[in-house]
Amino acid sequence: MLGGGTFTEQNEILPGSYINIISAARVAESSERGTVTMPFILDWGQPGKVFKVTMEDFSKRCLELFGYSQDHKKLQAMREVFKNANILYAYRLIKNGVAATSKMAVAKYPGIRGNDIRIAVAANIDDADKKDVITYLGDIKVDKQTVAAAADLKDNNFVIFNKEETLENTPNEKLEGGTNGDAITGMEYQGYLDAMESYTFTTMGTTATDEAVKALFASYTKRMSEEVGAKFQCVLYRYPADYEGVISLQNKVLDIGMEESALIPWLLGAEGGCALNRSVTNKTYNGEYSVDTALTQKELEESLAEGRLVFHSVGNETRVLKDVNTLVTYTETKNVGFSSNETIRVMYQIASDIAYLFNSKYLGKIPNDDSGRLSLWNSIVNYHQKLERMQAIMDFNANDVTVGPGEKINSVVVTDYITIMKTMEQLYMTVVVQ
Repeated sequence: MLGGGTFTEQNEILPGSYINIISAARVAESSERGTVTMPFILDWGQPGKVFKVTMEDFSKRCLELFGYSQDHKKLQAMREVFKNANILYAYRLIKNGVAATSKMAVAKYPGIRGNDIRIAVAANIDDADKKDVITYLGDIKVDKQTVAAAADLKDNNFVIFNKEETLENTPNEKLEGGTNGDAITGMEYQGYLDAMESYTFTTMGTTATDEAVKALFASYTKRMSEEVGAKFQCVLYRYPADYEGVISLQNKVLDIGMEESALIPWLLGAEGGCALNRSVTNKTYNGEYSVDTALTQKELEESLAEGRLVFHSVGNETRVLKDVNTLVTYTETKNVGFSSNETIRVMYQIASDIAYLFNSKYLGKIPNDDSGRLSLWNSIVNYHQKLERMQAIMDFNANDVTVGPGEKINSVVVTDYITIMKTMEQLYMTVVVQ
């Protein structure tokens, strides 16, 4: 992994891109969005591993990946994510889970869904020396093989066969003993966070309500941004992190039997999938939950002042009041603009894209002389002009980018002034009646 993160002095050891994002003193190729990540507690699926799920995967391979059809109640959180996201890096949290077994097979993954698997064996009508071996998940036939012996069976997406077993006719050999294991702890969440260090995504989230787990995610987000250079935001439930990289959802859901933080997956997808020239402000909630929006005007104002992202009712619709993060302590280098997720999206994208540009095209390849620095300057200017055409930034002037030699013979220093384009949020109108 290349070096990255922020810097206070030009004394870093690893090669890489070190980028500070600060406010201007009052005196003095864009990556595709929509890639998000979240850990889930599931009844089926690969345990303790990160796996990529596209919208197409979720539509066509849902049974194989998660053990249920796409419209099943247990996959409600997944459906919420894909209301706005394109790619999900999923991770199954599990501790001491057990795979269901039978005489003929063992479930491919641990979990209670394996107890719904059964295997039927019958004589093949065309060849008396062979058997039809059919695997069912619930009432769904998921695999059929015609073989002469168990040794010829191929493992499928749901079971691993016992190749030494003698095939005997049976209409219904059920797998049993599958469990989801013990209660999930911070250790399992830490395993997820460790696994995500090598992935690139725009937004991370968790529905966890345990304060220690939320603190773990917030700390991880800050460390990855400032020490590693991985720029993403993290969506948590009611956690006042006072940090621009953390978004705190205030509203709970009212659905019986659902965890109150169940709105997190939708917001995760909405924030991660939001275009650079757009905002989540006033976005209509189009998910499946009933959202508690019983907040007074004063409570809405207090929520914004305290860095809480809230939903409110507009007629019969539920909408995001304002696209804010948890930053509430402003400084000369982080002003009030940093509390806007619209601003953070653009700045994080610039930091990520310029780092990728430098690491892939210039690091170890281009001489650090006037010609090389001019080439880097041109690349950065072209990138910013593209952002301006996208209406992510405005009033860009090529002279606002400078590239010069650093304190070391192999380092360069870039200064970059930008103005973020903002969407309309307030209308002040005077009507004159004559």
